[in-house]
Amino acid sequence: MGLKYRTFLEGSSVYGCSNCKTHLSTSDAVLSRQFIGQFGQAYLFDSVVNVVEGKAEDRKMATGVHTVKDISCVRCKTLLGWIYIRAHDQENKYKEGKCILERKLLANIVC
Repeated sequence: MGLKYRTFLEGSSVYGCSNCKTHLSTSDAVLSRQFIGQFGQAYLFDSVVNVVEGKAEDRKMATGVHTVKDISCVRCKTLLGWIYIRAHDQENKYKEGKCILERKLLANIVC
């Protein structure tokens, strides 16, 4: 098994895994803070790093059915949220390729 290289982010506000502090994204990549996840408030991100994707599955959500993959921290495997693969209605197509991270599972990292 090879080494897993992690990306380290720079910026005024970096979000990391609350368990191991691995960098995940920055405040510049936040598209919305108006989402609800399994643990309460969740953020929609344009991009994230240092995550592994699970298997794609259709999931019934508040805004309809979406094909999603769970995403976990590459270092400690903590489940952090999901990535939208496909929105089944036109109104939610903007979510495709975007990631939801649960606020409760994020830490603010000081760089």
